Amino acid sequence: MNDQAVGSTGVEIVDYLRVARRRLWLLVGIPLVAGAAAALVVLLGPQQYSATSYVAAPALVGGSAAQQFTGTQAANQFAAAFAAAVTSPQVVDQVAADTGVPADELRDGLAVKQVGASSQLTVTYTTDDRSSVAPVLAATGKRALSFLFTSQVNIATDEVTAANDELATATRAINDWEKTNKVSQPDKLYQSTLQEIASLRQQQLQMQAVGNSRGATAAAESISAGQKRLDGLGPKLPDYQALIAQRDSATSALATAREGLQQARAQSQAADPEKVTSVGEVQPVSRVQALVSLALPVFGVGLLLAVLLVVVMEWLSRNRAGTGRRAAVGRATATPAGGRRGSDDTVVLPVVAATVPEQNSRHR
Repeated sequence: MNDQAVGSTGVEIVDYLRVARRRLWLLVGIPLVAGAAAALVVLLGPQQYSATSYVAAPALVGGSAAQQFTGTQAANQFAAAFAAAVTSPQVVDQVAADTGVPADELRDGLAVKQVGASSQLTVTYTTDDRSSVAPVLAATGKRALSFLFTSQVNIATDEVTAANDELATATRAINDWEKTNKVSQPDKLYQSTLQEIASLRQQQLQMQAVGNSRGATAAAESISAGQKRLDGLGPKLPDYQALIAQRDSATSALATAREGLQQARAQSQAADPEKVTSVGEVQPVSRVQALVSLALPVFGVGLLLAVLLVVVMEWLSRNRAGTGRRAAVGRATATPAGGRRGSDDTVVLPVVAATVPEQNSRHR
């Protein structure tokens, strides 16, 4: 390798290899210690047990537009929603209350995965308490499905209740209006009166045509009475018709709410945990598998930390060396080229003459 000038920053691969050989104890020791610590945690820790619950509810995904999860992304949306529900505070607290397992242990032990691109899901729970694995999985599936679908039934029920209240209010307002105005169904009465007046006018014309003046007079009096009823009902109809419109709107809203409740109940029945979930057998977790899944990542992290530590140490070392060389060059510049004699008659040689060969010898 060619000699490098003083202060040069050029670095070749052989320099990295030289640094790695000099710091080999760090590059090897830190990952080994980290991996050994992880291995001890796995080997000396309690035996872990695990089981898997399968959630297969195809009736909950796709189908009519009224369902919660429809469209091309329905399966992914259902998987994401279910995974979020499993770890939500409400569901975790409910499962903790059902099983007696602390919420923190539930969050650490539960894992949800989607089977391919389908709507089928797997829920895995791992813990050192074998007796709690199956109850936790059963309670988790029940509470998560209830969180997603039973809540929709509750919302739809509330909407039906609100629509019923609105309809009852509108009906009561109509009854109060009729009591106040002492008339029942004025809109129908108005229409029947119009028809009656039209019929009386026809009769009046017929009687006048045959010369029945008494009958024509009686018909005229009836027409006059009917017209008075119309004049009395006419100003009242707009308010009454507004109340009727409110009642019709409430009736339509109630019908829509009942339809939504029916659909929500159908989804809730399709999400019955007894039908769509199944818990597998509880089995001990292989220590070898646990060792590989924990020790290898820890070893990799330890190696990364070791490399970073070596880089920092080399950077600090080069900075100190560069500072020393600059100070030596500065002193050499202040010394006469031929040297000088000190006060004790000793010869002081130029610093450059003693420094540069040493630097070159190191590079050779």
